[in-house]
Amino acid sequence: MKLVQLSMINTPRPITELTTDQLKELQIALSRLGYPVRSIDGLIGPRTINAWAEFKTDIFQGNPSLIGTGSIAALQDKVQNIGGTGIYDFSTKDGTISAIKTECKAQGIGLSTQIAYVLATTQWETAQTFEPVKEAYWLSEDWRRNNLRYYPYYGRGYVQLTWDNNYEAYSRILGIDLVNNRDLALEPYVALFVLVHGFKTGTFTGHKITDYINSSKTDFISARFCINGTDKAHEIADLAQKYLNQL
Repeated sequence: MKLVQLSMINTPRPITELTTDQLKELQIALSRLGYPVRSIDGLIGPRTINAWAEFKTDIFQGNPSLIGTGSIAALQDKVQNIGGTGIYDFSTKDGTISAIKTECKAQGIGLSTQIAYVLATTQWETAQTFEPVKEAYWLSEDWRRNNLRYYPYYGRGYVQLTWDNNYEAYSRILGIDLVNNRDLALEPYVALFVLVHGFKTGTFTGHKITDYINSSKTDFISARFCINGTDKAHEIADLAQKYLNQL
């Protein structure tokens, strides 16, 4: 992602003075990094103000109400390192595992314990293939149409991206039309971003991976709440421990 609109700023100014296009670009960039903007609408509000203040606290020290060339450069550096378009090799299982490790670190969930759990979840959710799958992939589209109440926004990816609001949210964040082209969620680069971003921000269930796995604790059992309650929690925890022993 290149920050075209924000790069036009030459001197520091309050973020309240940004244009609509500049604010949209800022909101997209902050959302990609996992800061809680929520709406990408080009309107200044408390969530955007607070998200920018959080970014400046974390990454670029300075007046949290101002944006300038230094903080924009820091933001550009962070967003260009996520998503990995053109640098990942998804042609093999090992290549996908390497991509997941790199993307986790780029998006800020880089503890070995966190990476191990993301890898374990991916292995389980893709039936050991490490390839993006459709929900109930062993059944037909007619079955999904007749049985899934959120059809056609059923699960796709390394983990299951479901419901129209989530397809809409990632359309805005990634700048692609997932709402009308839902199978784009099966593209490896898209699926990878959603996997890691969802774990970081709690997109899937409201639970973040850092709620259960951080520098002070490792709870591989409860971390399943990030994806699907307690379903297969122990099996995935065992896989995570195996990955952790290899990292």
